[in-house]
Amino acid sequence: MNFGKKLIVGNWKMYKTVTEATAFVDGLIPKTASFKNPIFLAVPYTAIWPLHEKCEGTLVQIGAQNMCDAQEGAFTGEIAGRMLKEAGASFVILGHSERRRFFKETDDLIRKKLERALQDKLLPILCIGETLEEREQGKGEEVLHQQLAALFDGLQWKGEELIVAYEPVWAIGTGKTATTDTIEAMHRYIEKATKELISVKPRILYGGSVKKENAESILKLSNVGGLLIGGASLELESFVTIAENGESFG
Repeated sequence: MNFGKKLIVGNWKMYKTVTEATAFVDGLIPKTASFKNPIFLAVPYTAIWPLHEKCEGTLVQIGAQNMCDAQEGAFTGEIAGRMLKEAGASFVILGHSERRRFFKETDDLIRKKLERALQDKLLPILCIGETLEEREQGKGEEVLHQQLAALFDGLQWKGEELIVAYEPVWAIGTGKTATTDTIEAMHRYIEKATKELISVKPRILYGGSVKKENAESILKLSNVGGLLIGGASLELESFVTIAENGESFG
């Protein structure tokens, strides 16, 4: 699939019932009908199947926000990649900072989930990023390298386009957005480190307090391959505005 120059991904987190989700998509589809590039929505598990059915034949792609590293088994409360795939998910977000922080997901576990996602033919969107404390200590690049090495060391990449989302933890849900200089520098480092690890040039998304007021200026950066959007993806007008910004780049 051709994702265009700038891929727009919405992450709804734990928001929207099925009723609310279908109403959102009913508004989104006609507003993006003239687009040439896909739009991604990572939605709650309960909304994957109904939204997949609604969006079939459109450019709106539905995905999941997490998955288990096991194919199946006695893992109460977990969900398998093949279940997501059957329900209509085409991609999955892995390693989001909220999973790392609140659910204690380790680099090792995220690597296992990556391997499982590839086996189950789900496109992974891999999240990395440093905390404010790590950044203030000058350890930003060190942390990113540790996370990237855990994901890719020894991995033979045979998937679709490699998508990495740089989400500085200190900018997620705080209203603080990294400066364009910071974004460019960190994306440059991620590209360099990834190429050294697996000889693949990644598409790098930026995420962290992205909103319609700052999306265009971030998308203009040459090494930003798109956006991973949290809160601003929950409101139809703001999400459409950001998606239109992405579409304008071709």
